Amino acid sequence: MADESMTVESGWKTSEKPASLPEVHRSMKVPKTGSVFRKFLAFAGPGYLVAVGYMDPGNWATDIAGGSMFGYSLLSVILLSNLMAIVLQALAGKLGIATGRDLAQACREHYSKPVSIVLWVLCELAIAACDLAEVIGTAIALNLLFGIPVLYGVIITVVDVFIILLLQHKGFRYIEAFVITLIGTIAVCFGLELFWSKPEFAAVMNGFIPRTESVTNPASLYLAIGILGATVMPHNLYLHSSIVQTRQFDRTPQGKRQAIRYSTWDSTIALFFALLINAAILIIAAATFHKAGMTEVAEIGDAYHLLAPMLGTTLASIMFGVALLASGQNSTLTGTLAGQIVMEGFLNIRLPQWLRRLVTRLIAVIPAVIVTAMYGEKGTNDLLILSQVILSFQLSFAVVPLITFTSSRKMMGEFANRLWLKVTAWAIAVIIIVLNVILLLQTFFGQSLFG
Repeated sequence: MADESMTVESGWKTSEKPASLPEVHRSMKVPKTGSVFRKFLAFAGPGYLVAVGYMDPGNWATDIAGGSMFGYSLLSVILLSNLMAIVLQALAGKLGIATGRDLAQACREHYSKPVSIVLWVLCELAIAACDLAEVIGTAIALNLLFGIPVLYGVIITVVDVFIILLLQHKGFRYIEAFVITLIGTIAVCFGLELFWSKPEFAAVMNGFIPRTESVTNPASLYLAIGILGATVMPHNLYLHSSIVQTRQFDRTPQGKRQAIRYSTWDSTIALFFALLINAAILIIAAATFHKAGMTEVAEIGDAYHLLAPMLGTTLASIMFGVALLASGQNSTLTGTLAGQIVMEGFLNIRLPQWLRRLVTRLIAVIPAVIVTAMYGEKGTNDLLILSQVILSFQLSFAVVPLITFTSSRKMMGEFANRLWLKVTAWAIAVIIIVLNVILLLQTFFGQSLFG
């Protein structure tokens, strides 16, 4: 403990560090000896819980719309968004390991109470918007696969609260294993979809090259920022800064340095898989719908029904539905965890586990039930895309504090961001803010700023 006090305490108002996710805090052992690979495996897992947010149903809506309307051109946006995500998630993991605080706790301690409350409200709105996409996505999957009405499907998603309680009672590793299994299911499904859709390799590679029309065309910009909002999730920054603390790493400078390195590897590798899955959705839409001249396929339900006849196999639609169900369930699970972290971190509230889970779940489910009851199945896709744009707007309010904290030597000690990382991180923040301002102005004035 003496070594720990030498590093980061001077920049914080108090040395008190209430445990983040106390029921699983430092619950997983890390081997003191052994190979690098064995130690890395002990840290592997949190990155995949974070990666779930980068392949949720909100991504599906924006990627399908982008692929059908603009072909492969928005692949460059997915790539750039993913690179931004890798940097930001690495910073979130470093914050949690170096300071012993998650991002919500750091905000509550560093900012005044009014500012913290505003940040908490904004974060809760973002989680509600995110969960709206995930809950609706799960409900749509249940409707497509089993004929369950969307409204009932939304209500069924409350069950994930009990899944988390069951798995967490057995140990946090079970939650990670469950999530990784569902990610594997999604990967297999989309691997088959790619095989059936036969995209043109040269066109796909060309799509990863950035184009100016991605931001000068209002429709393309709207989808591009929707993809950004769907890719870099603000609640994931809070989630990651917390769940890296489930490992029992040494709280010495050397132990923290090792934990940060392995945590960064974990999240980077996991986000690379998320990039492949995210890109696969857009590629399938481009190779199937855009190629056939169907440039207005934007709804998940439409894609589900069209894939089988266009690809010549009924398995295409079934695999699509299974992947959607896995994606939605995965995302609601991690979203509920993030909701708990945010509520406890900003408000310092300690409630019984089942009550905390239920409250954070209902914050998302109640708006989803109301919206679904009002709009039915027809308007769900527009709501999915809109939810991602809302997330993108809120992103700045999570990114700026994160970069500020991790760049401060007073708060991070020797683990503060180096100059090149500060420049990179702030450049990412500026890009996010500028794109959001452009979208906001175009939304209100109804025309492109570029003529």
